[in-house]
Amino acid sequence: MKQASQVREVTPASQYHRTHLPHFEAGEVPQHICFRLADSLPQVVLKRLISELTGLPEAERAAEMRERMEAVLDRGYGACWLRRPQITALVREALLYFDHARYILHAWVIMPNHVHALMTALSGRHLSAILHSWKSFTANSANRHLGREGKFWQVDYFDRVMRDEAHFAATVDYIHWNPVKAGLCAKPEDWPWSSFSRTQQG
Repeated sequence: MKQASQVREVTPASQYHRTHLPHFEAGEVPQHICFRLADSLPQVVLKRLISELTGLPEAERAAEMRERMEAVLDRGYGACWLRRPQITALVREALLYFDHARYILHAWVIMPNHVHALMTALSGRHLSAILHSWKSFTANSANRHLGREGKFWQVDYFDRVMRDEAHFAATVDYIHWNPVKAGLCAKPEDWPWSSFSRTQQG
């Protein structure tokens, strides 16, 4: 797999807090974010996953839950509003709007029912505020476009701090190859809603 050229030095996270899921406010450290549409994970599936992983240690359980949930998301549950080009474009523009102003966006992909982004919050910026800005703007705009009301995004999100340069590079590959893994296209460059082409330049 082609590696991105944006690998940078990675330092440990400096602050930790918990909401619905464990989250890191890591400062100027790259983090992999995944957020999803409100109907993308059926409750019956979520309950089954939780039940199956109950006996595992917390750290192992969290990693296994994330991996299994991402596999479920790739099956395309829910309305998959992000299949609609107008909605996908809204999300893309929101991701890119404050790039290099509030954060550095290293890699991203918009899937039919979820979004992956690898980003570094710039000094004084908080991951939770960045996610709120993305989700609030796109939810309101998408609902107006779709003529609907109600929750658009799932409230919570997954985040993971990059351990080192190898982890960073592997995450870039994971993000860009997600549409291929999900059977949506044959090659990363065939998927129009990702940063793959941008990261191949230079």
